[in-house]
Amino acid sequence: MKKLNSVLLIDDDMATNFISKMLIKKAGITDHIETVLNEQQAIEYLKNSGKYENSDGIFPKPMLILLDINMPVMDGWEFAEAFSKLDENQKGEVIIVMLTSSLNPDDKERAANLPVISGFQNKILTMEGLNSIMNQYFS
Repeated sequence: MKKLNSVLLIDDDMATNFISKMLIKKAGITDHIETVLNEQQAIEYLKNSGKYENSDGIFPKPMLILLDINMPVMDGWEFAEAFSKLDENQKGEVIIVMLTSSLNPDDKERAANLPVISGFQNKILTMEGLNSIMNQYFS
């Protein structure tokens, strides 16, 4: 399985981010996991990824974004819209998978109709779900 240069987690729930981060570390799919608490921070990160240095070097451009739908500043749908307006070099070749606790089938259909959204999964992320994402998009 391919190792990703970076994974970006976008979720306002610290516990969910912690669990996702531990799972990603355990799976060994990347050495760099960036966590942001809202979509606005994610857009700023993407605009700066690959350009600026932090204490670890540069902000690596993510290959995978795990995106929560229901967020306080900007929801997942608004993020998808803002993401689609970024320059191609800011977007990179990223796979965006929406994670949601919503059981609304309309959300899944809406995600399927957005070109920037590659996949849709229920949260909390599981090892099985992560393996499914990796096999589907990065094998």
